[in-house]
Amino acid sequence: MDPQVPKDKYNGVWWIFFMLGLGTLLPWNFFMTATVYFTSRLADPLNEANSSANATEEAPRSVLQAKFNNVMTLCAMVPLLVFTCLNSALHQRIPQKIRIAGSLAAILLVFLLTAILVKIDLEPLPFFTITMIKIICINSFGAVLQGSLFGMAGLLPASYTTPIMSGQGLAGTFAAFAMICAIASGSALQDSAFGYFITACVVIALAIASYIALPKLAFFQYYQESQQNKPAEDEENKMNLLKKDQRQQSAGDDDKQTPSMLAIFKKIWVMALSVCFAFTITIGTFPAVTVDVKSTIADGGAWEMYFIPVSCFLFFNVFDWAGRSLTAVCMWPGKDSKLLPALIVARVIFVPLFMLCNVQPRSNLPIYFLHDGWFIAFMILFAFSNGYLASLCMCFGPKKVDPSEAETAGAIMAFFLSLGLALGASLSFLFRGLV
Repeated sequence: MDPQVPKDKYNGVWWIFFMLGLGTLLPWNFFMTATVYFTSRLADPLNEANSSANATEEAPRSVLQAKFNNVMTLCAMVPLLVFTCLNSALHQRIPQKIRIAGSLAAILLVFLLTAILVKIDLEPLPFFTITMIKIICINSFGAVLQGSLFGMAGLLPASYTTPIMSGQGLAGTFAAFAMICAIASGSALQDSAFGYFITACVVIALAIASYIALPKLAFFQYYQESQQNKPAEDEENKMNLLKKDQRQQSAGDDDKQTPSMLAIFKKIWVMALSVCFAFTITIGTFPAVTVDVKSTIADGGAWEMYFIPVSCFLFFNVFDWAGRSLTAVCMWPGKDSKLLPALIVARVIFVPLFMLCNVQPRSNLPIYFLHDGWFIAFMILFAFSNGYLASLCMCFGPKKVDPSEAETAGAIMAFFLSLGLALGASLSFLFRGLV
């Protein structure tokens, strides 16, 4: 390494990127985890009154309760895709500080509002409407934040994309632990919901403080300054080539020769489509198919209550995070290897494997993998391969272009990641229907 490059003292920059990665997905994970709280607030008051009169009968679900998860997914994925697309196109025109700090501040305000609303009684329809607006805001600002972070990480060595991915993976693990603790504690639903949202507020506030500290670190300053100086160096070294294109150059002089997005995409299209396909398969099956798998060994015991929180949510997030984190020490196969996209395509096998587990109710396919152990083994491999292979794609994408194009490449990769999430959410209805 260049002796002039300062050390990342105490891994400060690494930990700040980890904290910012945690801040991007913790809000959405907390909203998903708290669906029981949200649906409980949407119960029809008349149905509740009738069910309390007949203690043996369970209250029928209201229309808002029945549609909550579908509308929530729609309100999450569409803004995520739209705003990631806007971020890819406009990131060179809007200052990075406004994009990152502004997004974090907006997310913090949304969670403060959510925590306050836990203590305020609202009718089901206004509560439903406000919740969906908050989900749109969370995912819109989250998309801008995520794209900006990957773009910023593209200016640093490849290993600095890893802490963002690891932080995002830990966000899901944190939410899964919170869900398990809530079941174990037996505390009131509204109290645990208030705790969820206050915890999210604390994490977002720490992420804002981390971002404020980032420009003060010498390691980050070095890469930021070397990026700013790069165009000047290129002009000196390539003077003869520039003279040949003098007429074309004068037209684009004011814009410092902004590279074409299409030209950058042509360099990274394999990585972009790979990360898109990886998340299409992941979100297509998790959680739409996997959450409906029933334990065959619980036999009415406590494991039945913990089976999905542990074997589905916790295992997925822990092993997904382990896969993301492994890229810090191992980056096999390489960025030009054909094996990486081949391994990502091979993950399609998990779709039929999960369908043939004990998914209930079912009407079409037989059950081949009845025992809980099969489902757990598939989940571990599924989660680990998602975390590891998707992280490699996100790391390699910005490294396949020139340093001056790295931020644009990072934003394009983030767009294709979000496109994969949206496609997966759409396909999940088909995958579940086939079972």
